[in-house]
Amino acid sequence: MRAVAFHDFGATPTSIELPVPEPAAGEVLVQVVASSVNGFDLAALGGYLKGVYEYEFPVVIGKDFAGRVAATGEGVTGLAVGDEVFGVVLRPTLGQGGFAEYVAVTADHGIAPIPDGLDHAQAGALGLAGTAALNAVDAVAPLAGETVLISGATGGVGAFAIQLAVARGATVIATAAPGEQTAFVTGLGAHHAVDPADLAVRVRELAPDGVDAALHLAGDGDAVAALLAPGGRFVSTMHHAPDTAAGGITASTVMADPSRATLDRLAADVVAGRLRVPVARVYPLEESGRAIADFTNGTMGKLGITI
Repeated sequence: MRAVAFHDFGATPTSIELPVPEPAAGEVLVQVVASSVNGFDLAALGGYLKGVYEYEFPVVIGKDFAGRVAATGEGVTGLAVGDEVFGVVLRPTLGQGGFAEYVAVTADHGIAPIPDGLDHAQAGALGLAGTAALNAVDAVAPLAGETVLISGATGGVGAFAIQLAVARGATVIATAAPGEQTAFVTGLGAHHAVDPADLAVRVRELAPDGVDAALHLAGDGDAVAALLAPGGRFVSTMHHAPDTAAGGITASTVMADPSRATLDRLAADVVAGRLRVPVARVYPLEESGRAIADFTNGTMGKLGITI
């Protein structure tokens, strides 16, 4: 099968041929149609996940997948060959990934059916970023009328988080440079866009007493936490832990948990028109290296991969 993988730490990912994996007990083999680039992929490529995961070289890139079940392992129930599915590759080691024609994934977590009205390109860009955004917004639980600051709002997670927070009735302040980025975040529903280069001044102009909640998806975590009102809530997907004593804030970190219920909810929201999947560009598998480079240089929304 065709796959995009890297053979050692620091190596450039390349297109190679690999054997089609066999699904183990409790797994399904998915014929992949679409995937997308995530920050996790950059961390894997850079070797930053040493000690967290065992690298089984060659390591295939890609956490997201969307496609159809091609085979089932022993003991699998509820999924059958031909079912259209999407989700997040959850494996104890780094080796198999979504940038391949096939991937074997667990059948009981990190996978859900693709409903009518959700296409492969959308589904392939929804799993990891959508889950991280929903988990982060749930963690701060904004109430209607509260003000939420989203730092890192132009990325895939941020783009979903804006929409999810607005849907709860929150007033969203999103970080975005003037011009195209500002148009992007306000187009997703953000009430205000603030230049991250002048974060403190701009946020204090809008919320003199501080914001009720903050999502730290990128940028200086301490600078973001400093803009919270007393008793405010802070959540980071970057594993940043601010000083909670100052201002009596509460803080937590989020690691995306793509449960079946979470994936089902995200898919239903897209189909119902409540959530938009902001795919900025789609690349063929052979141009995955270019997609990763473009992601590294900064993009708005998601970069998709078609297999």
